[in-house]
Amino acid sequence: MKMSRRTFLKRVLSGTAGILGIGAFGYSYARYLEPHMLQTKTYSITSEKIPRAFHNFKVLQFSDTHLGFHYDINQLNKLSEIINGYEPDLLLFTGDLVDKPHTYDYPVELVQVLRKLEAKRGKYWIYGNHDHGGYGTDKIRDVMDQGGFQLLQNEHILIRNGSASFALAGLDDVMLGKPDIEKALNRIPEDLFTLLMVHEPDVADDYQRYPIDLQLSGHSHGGQVQLPFYGYMVTPPYAEKYVEGHYRLEQGLDLYVSRGIGTTRLPYRFLCQPEISLFLLKSNDS
Repeated sequence: MKMSRRTFLKRVLSGTAGILGIGAFGYSYARYLEPHMLQTKTYSITSEKIPRAFHNFKVLQFSDTHLGFHYDINQLNKLSEIINGYEPDLLLFTGDLVDKPHTYDYPVELVQVLRKLEAKRGKYWIYGNHDHGGYGTDKIRDVMDQGGFQLLQNEHILIRNGSASFALAGLDDVMLGKPDIEKALNRIPEDLFTLLMVHEPDVADDYQRYPIDLQLSGHSHGGQVQLPFYGYMVTPPYAEKYVEGHYRLEQGLDLYVSRGIGTTRLPYRFLCQPEISLFLLKSNDS
């Protein structure tokens, strides 16, 4: 059947309006909705090296808040309430507290919110590239110290429960710091379960030859924007191979990469919701 000119124009205009409508919705969703749709990813970590005393021990990781870039202190306060609701035994922050340390105004509430965060066996953090950037190294450390977080910068600490323990190690930022894996792992017995925090995930390829059981990283933002049939729109240096979720490396290292909380460069998330990660340690003895 021959289509009239009027019908043709009506269909073209309707199709164009539909495309524009989808585009407008997609923009609004990515800009105003998905960045607030926080997920909690829960993982079970089972190992013969985890002592019975740490069976069901809860380790909670959060990362990449990027305060100052479309993520504010009120949102961080709400996040603290969510985190405290899980009653973690150990709380780990894997870098990039503030987006631009040299221009951020550091409200007094920031330290108060960080202090509110609770964990029975301590709160620990490592530097990300944004923490060192913009002359933020000392300022970010001061804020985190006041907030009750202990920095692990090329060093480790033993997390104890009675006579049992496991090692928690942290590296300086790979891009702008001076990471030293040998120093961080120095004198950790090889039979001790070892958890490593390092901001950038792709270095796991090099670190898997060391006696590390679990690596927690951030930095990638999960690509921040993902498109069907295309994948990740933007992945930063040292987060181009391992972008989100769990990776089992050839030599037995388990790597988990968090999508993080905030955004950077562009204030959008699409098919890439922000997340916190809850790890439940499981002992084979139990």
